[in-house]
Amino acid sequence: MATLELRNVNKSYGSGLPDTLRNIELSIDSGEFLILVGPSGCGKSTLMNCIAGLEDISGGAIEVDGADISGMSPKDRDIAMVFQSYALYPTMSVRDNIAFGLKMRKLAPAAIDEEVARVARLLQIEHLLQRKPGQLSGGQQQRVAMGRALARRPKIYLFDEPLSNLDAKLRGHMRAELKHMQATLGITTIYVTHDQIEAMTLAHRVAVLEKGVLQQLASPSEIYNNPANLFVAQFIGSPAMNVIHGSLEGANFLTNGAKVKTKVKGQIAKAVAGVRPEDCSVTAAAKGTISGQIFTTELIGDHTLVTVNWGDDQIVVKAHKDFDGKQGDAVGVQLPPENLYIFDETSGERIR
Repeated sequence: MATLELRNVNKSYGSGLPDTLRNIELSIDSGEFLILVGPSGCGKSTLMNCIAGLEDISGGAIEVDGADISGMSPKDRDIAMVFQSYALYPTMSVRDNIAFGLKMRKLAPAAIDEEVARVARLLQIEHLLQRKPGQLSGGQQQRVAMGRALARRPKIYLFDEPLSNLDAKLRGHMRAELKHMQATLGITTIYVTHDQIEAMTLAHRVAVLEKGVLQQLASPSEIYNNPANLFVAQFIGSPAMNVIHGSLEGANFLTNGAKVKTKVKGQIAKAVAGVRPEDCSVTAAAKGTISGQIFTTELIGDHTLVTVNWGDDQIVVKAHKDFDGKQGDAVGVQLPPENLYIFDETSGERIR
């Protein structure tokens, strides 16, 4: 497999328009699984298209194993891409879909047969080789699309939301298979997703994009437990991190008349405290760090999500599955200082 370097990559669609990508610096190791996440329109798919050569960059360089490929055509980059739509040829059999790229490279028929058989065994689709894509389920089509990419044996694989069209159960199954396959083959992989679980479970590292700017690049645990700024803190996590508006005065966060102890000190007139739902707890109203009324409860299965009104904010708490509070009940919420993150509301920067 190969290393990939993005050096100060920019992408613009014309003067007067905001840059779609701004000064992207990324270094991806050989065999690494990197996941790109961010809201719709943040530049994830554009970045993938630029790496694949489907779109030209406006500045910077893209290097594979130290060689600049920025000016190469897609066919010369030795990069395979699996699209959200699978993009299979409907009139071809599964076998011919997998073999198509190999035929274009003019491999010998015996070598093509051997490679198709290898990929089919790997993805457990040997029994599907004579079928057409229209005769396959969504999960089977997704495997064929992956097989077509794997058969090429390129240096780098790009996946653009390949599981988003599958139902939840199949998505979980394919996620496990994809992780096992990537680890077994040591494939250098860049993967775009909106799915929080995919990002946290598949990636060696996660790159968070917003408005074309790289906000943070780190391991999933580092992104989750040590977010660089307010955007990353709110974007990563399901349910999302709670945000409570107030001010920071010394080592106290002041919000709606309540005083909450913090690990950090400062003077910020408009501050935001962030706390994850699993780090809060529901208690009697008189015993909470803050208190409010229950807005709603949602039994998820192994836990109950309790949403509590607090001024103009709402705080979501992961409570025990047997929690029996009702809408309108007065409750307290414990906010442990060691689990509070403090941000400057104006800049979004984290106060450390």
